Amino acid sequence: MVYLSGLLYNESQQVFRTVFKLKNRTVLHWFPGHMGKGVKDMQKKLKSVDCIVEVHDARIPFSGRNPESFQTVSGLRPHILVYNKRDLANEDLESVIINKHKENGFQNILFTNCKDQKCNGIKRLVPLVQKQILSSHRYNRSENRDYCLMVIGVPNVGKSSLINTLRNKNLLKKNAAHVGAVPGITRSVGEKIKISDDPLIYVLDTPGILSPKVPSVDVGMKLALCATIPDKEVGIELIADYLLFWLNKHSHFGYTDFLGIDNPSDNISEALSVFAMKNNFTMKVLDCEGKRVLKPNLNLAAVRFVDAFRRGIFGKFTLDIDEIHSPNIKSSHKPLIYKRVNVIK
Repeated sequence: MVYLSGLLYNESQQVFRTVFKLKNRTVLHWFPGHMGKGVKDMQKKLKSVDCIVEVHDARIPFSGRNPESFQTVSGLRPHILVYNKRDLANEDLESVIINKHKENGFQNILFTNCKDQKCNGIKRLVPLVQKQILSSHRYNRSENRDYCLMVIGVPNVGKSSLINTLRNKNLLKKNAAHVGAVPGITRSVGEKIKISDDPLIYVLDTPGILSPKVPSVDVGMKLALCATIPDKEVGIELIADYLLFWLNKHSHFGYTDFLGIDNPSDNISEALSVFAMKNNFTMKVLDCEGKRVLKPNLNLAAVRFVDAFRRGIFGKFTLDIDEIHSPNIKSSHKPLIYKRVNVIK
C-alpha cells in the first residue's frame, strides 16, 4: 500500500483520495437567524428546567456534537447525552464511545432508536432522568412536584422524535412535537409537552443549533451527509462525492452493486452517470446543434445514492471511526482491498 500525493494506491490497482478537498467551505456554515434566537430563548427558560437531555446522531458521535454553543445552556443542570439513530450506526463501537466520554468526565450516555419503543435506551431514559434530578440541587424548583427537561442538540437528530416516542410509550398519546426528514423543522423553544405521569415530567423541545463555524471540511461534510445541514445548502452531488470518498477510504465497497458499476470508483460523476443510465434517470437537454438529447440526471442519481446511505442500505456505519482512538478499533481495520458485497436496493 503506497501513498501518492494525497491519494491511496492499493492492491486492487485503484487510486483513492485520502483527503477530501473543498473549494468553498462557506457552504458548510449554515447558521440561520432562528438558531441565534433559539440559544437566547433556551437561556431564558433555564430557570424552569431540571435536567438537560442532549441528543445527537450516533453515526457522528464527535463531529455531530456542538458543545461550545450549548455551554451556556447546560450550565449546572444534570446533563444526559443521548445518541439517537443507533439502528444506523455501528453498535460495536458504542462501548468505546462511552469510555471515551467517561475519560472526559461525562457519565450519563444512552444510545437510542426512536423507531423502537422497546429500545433499551428509551426504557432507561426516564429512570435515569429521575435519578439525576433527585441527586441534584433543584434550586428554585425544589418544591415543584413535576420535573422539566430541555431537549437540545444539532438539527435533524431526532429530538422531536424522542419526545414523541416517550410520550407514546408512557402516556399512550399521539405525537405532540413536529418532526420531519429535513433540518430546521423546530424553529423556536416550544411550550411544555408532558411525557410521563409517574413521575410527572414535561419537556421543552428546542431548535437544532449548529456552530456558526464548522471546524473542518470533514466535520462539515459528515454533518451534511447525516442531513444535519440541508442538502440544498451544500449540494447533493457534493454530499454524494463525500459519501463515495468515505466509503472508499474505509473499504466499504458494497456501493458498486447498488450503483451498477464493475469496480470501486473515485470519480463521482462517472459512477453517478452509470447509475443514472441503468435506472433511466435521464433528462432531455439541447446540445450545441439545438437538438434534444438524453443526458443522465446526476442530481437525481446523487439523491438516490445519498438516501441509500441514510437508510442503512450499505450497512451500519459510524462516520467518526477515525476520531475513535482505540487499539481494538485499529486492529479491526481491514486493508483497502476490493471485496464485492451484495446490496439490496
